[in-house]
Amino acid sequence: MSIQFPVATTLLLTCLVLATPGAIAAGFDEARINEIVKTLASDEFEGRAPGGVGEEMTVTYLVEQFQVLGLEPGAGNGRWTQSVPLVHTQVQAPARLGFDSGSGHQALQQAVDVAVETSRPDKRISIEDAPVVFVGFGVSAPERQWDDFGDLDLTGKVAVFLVNDPDFAAGPDEPVAGRFGDRRMTYYGRWTYKYEEAERRGALAALIIHEDKAAAYGWSVAASGPGENYSIVRPAGAGQPVTLQGWLQGDAAARLFASAGLDLEEQRKRARSPDFQAFQLEGVSFSADLNVSVEHIESRNVLAILPGTTRPDEFLMVSSHWDAYGQGEPDAQGRTVRPGANDDALGTAGVLEMARVLKAEEPLERSVVFAVWTAEESGLLGSAAYAANPVYPLEKTVANFTFDIMQTAGPARDVILVGEGQSDLEDDLERAAAAQGRVVTPENLPENGLFFRADHFSMARGGVPVLLIMGIAGGSDLVEGGRAAGDAWIAEFTGNCYHQTCDSWSPDWDLRGAVMDMELFHAIIRDLGDSRRWPQWKPGSEFQAIRAASDAVRPGN
Repeated sequence: MSIQFPVATTLLLTCLVLATPGAIAAGFDEARINEIVKTLASDEFEGRAPGGVGEEMTVTYLVEQFQVLGLEPGAGNGRWTQSVPLVHTQVQAPARLGFDSGSGHQALQQAVDVAVETSRPDKRISIEDAPVVFVGFGVSAPERQWDDFGDLDLTGKVAVFLVNDPDFAAGPDEPVAGRFGDRRMTYYGRWTYKYEEAERRGALAALIIHEDKAAAYGWSVAASGPGENYSIVRPAGAGQPVTLQGWLQGDAAARLFASAGLDLEEQRKRARSPDFQAFQLEGVSFSADLNVSVEHIESRNVLAILPGTTRPDEFLMVSSHWDAYGQGEPDAQGRTVRPGANDDALGTAGVLEMARVLKAEEPLERSVVFAVWTAEESGLLGSAAYAANPVYPLEKTVANFTFDIMQTAGPARDVILVGEGQSDLEDDLERAAAAQGRVVTPENLPENGLFFRADHFSMARGGVPVLLIMGIAGGSDLVEGGRAAGDAWIAEFTGNCYHQTCDSWSPDWDLRGAVMDMELFHAIIRDLGDSRRWPQWKPGSEFQAIRAASDAVRPGN
């Protein structure tokens, strides 16, 4: 006879089986990790989109896990969750969307020619014959002697950007070569910076021309879930984002420039010159008339804490994000749930396992905070909300360790470092890897800007030294198959399953490599947890000055 339990009771029973304190064994447990991922990535959780059934089930599950492990609520005042008010918008099928010029009307089809969205809680967007301005890479960087804008006023205009940094595609003899880190993307290359710059300058809309390599993902990723957006609710009196933002597909962009008598490839080259100045596309305008569904969501970060013994007001943080992409259009097999098994149910399992292992061991002198963020896929919103209103002071946060996508192809001879040259946590990583008989390999595609694309970046912007484990940062040197096998794993995941329905749990996963990476963080956390050392940003890091401003509050500095 079978007995049917309510969902929450079933999840709690699962937690009890997996995590009863009296049954805890030392070390990271692959079977438990698999079970956590299978649960979070099941169809029942509906792809874990913020708001609705998926969020409620996910938050309930995470809180129950932390409770059973014997951790304390970490959100303050006995709470397990921190409120993150969000606005969820969905652009509807447009009545009108396109460019007009002397050569006629260029209609734009959502998800084919453009992928546009809005961060504003407006139920109607109407743009009529707005001037279109090409701003090159849209960079204003006085410290690098670079300004794409000059005196051009963007108020009421549509800004068209190139993606990535000005030196991304530069040859060695071009004046811009090396000015923005060569192949390592700076924050100026991120789409988030470009939207922020458009907002600062009063633009009506911002469109970024998509390129596979420069964006670090194909058009299918850029156009997935078209028109949907989440944003943090802004306080009264704060600045407002642009009315419409998104990606412009490459061929559609070429047609746009041709309608103004310009060649896009030639303009790309011109934009790599420090002499470039933004200009209006002569005779070209942009119009849009579309409806937007607006939903206000009270989403939540989940926080737990393992208090320190002698210095509980100094904090280490281990984090991941619980959200995925919810449900979308049916794939070839009819699947609609985008389960986010690797991105980032597996990372979340790593956080829960770290909590279990540390709780079972000798207590640390410093406290450890376990944070599982909402709305990472929507722009690092949950972690950004925490950084803007931290439960634990960022100046007293020793370091942040983030799991976001972990490779599932078995043990590796190396660990991939994301964001080389940022902090001396990299030295800790090297020592911990050496103890495992491994080496540290810098990410092989620094131009992808992965350092700016995970939740640790919200902590870094607040001055907290960070380390990120991200399996797609470079092909690991796998014990079975070497670097070629590691590259093949990345190609398969990013090419076919990233943000798609097939990012699902598989019995074929080999988690030995992921566990080794979890053990690396564990070793560093145990060392820092009983240390009086405060990791430092390296000279030249853009975050060094932020941390230095609060040196006086950290003992021993």
